[in-house]
Amino acid sequence: MSLRVAPLTGPEFQAALPELAQLRIEVFRAFPYLYDGTLTYEQHYLRSYRDTPNAVLVAAFDGGRIVGAATGMPLADHGDASQITGPMPDADGVFYCAESVLLPAYRGRGIGQRFFDLREDHARNLGASHSAFCAVVRPANHPLKPADYRPLDGFWRSRGYAPQTGATAQFSWADLGEAAETPKTLQVWIKDLCA
Repeated sequence: MSLRVAPLTGPEFQAALPELAQLRIEVFRAFPYLYDGTLTYEQHYLRSYRDTPNAVLVAAFDGGRIVGAATGMPLADHGDASQITGPMPDADGVFYCAESVLLPAYRGRGIGQRFFDLREDHARNLGASHSAFCAVVRPANHPLKPADYRPLDGFWRSRGYAPQTGATAQFSWADLGEAAETPKTLQVWIKDLCA
């Protein structure tokens, strides 16, 4: 396999959005997100990246095929900012890492590290003081939790992120098997980029 991870801009960025939509639907179906996504919703959601000059899309390629992607933009420019409650640094100084999606066959090869490296480099170049993301909170005994599930907390901590005490977000989506959207709580994780 010929794996390459690179930030995309301009026409490459635009061309990658349909593949990112498909990846989000496929990867987020798994626990803990259990997201029953639609292409219509994804196309609407991803327009914000297309329309935000300081957004970044980092893609992992196997040859010419995108097998993973990660996005980010200044928190002040992201619609999710209004969903976050609790103590946070000023939004103007926070870069929001929205998602990292990677097909299972490509995990454990350092691609997740590159996703964070390149987004954090982008954030620093924009003058951000902090980087943040949101992770869904599920009960430990959730009936759809696989027996071999490993949370990513250790990976995130190794990158310098920690849960921001008291800072959460509420988002709604339809879980697999649900007829309607239900609210979900997400924990905000944050890193000081100046430390």
